[in-house]
Amino acid sequence: MPTQTEKFSLATNGFTDIHDLTPRVSAALEKVSMQNGIVTVFVVGSTAGITTIEFEPGLRKDLPAAFEKLAPMNMRYHHNDTWGDGNGYAHVRAALLGPSLVVPFQNGTLLLGTWQQIVLIDFDNRPRQREIVLQFMGE
Repeated sequence: MPTQTEKFSLATNGFTDIHDLTPRVSAALEKVSMQNGIVTVFVVGSTAGITTIEFEPGLRKDLPAAFEKLAPMNMRYHHNDTWGDGNGYAHVRAALLGPSLVVPFQNGTLLLGTWQQIVLIDFDNRPRQREIVLQFMGE
């Protein structure tokens, strides 16, 4: 099955900063010569993750609050003891979420639900320039 890879960069603020990637992924799908298949959306790095949510103001507050309960910023992390960079929580959160997502597409359109957007969440403790890799497989 043929593959095509596209990449783009995105400036983030860290601290559970959420970005809607759906328009960028849709635009990349228009560029590739495929109508049906899957796209893997992958963030390079160990302190960010990819998922889907309804990208609306309430959830953009709820999701960071949930991650704060799961992996609080101010908890002791052995990573911080080792490296002293203070972002142990970001690594744990990113590991829980995961760095990638696979989305099917048909007739050149992503098969997402009406209220479902592809998002990147940057958990790091500083602004970053994130690289997103899109790998399309299909026909």
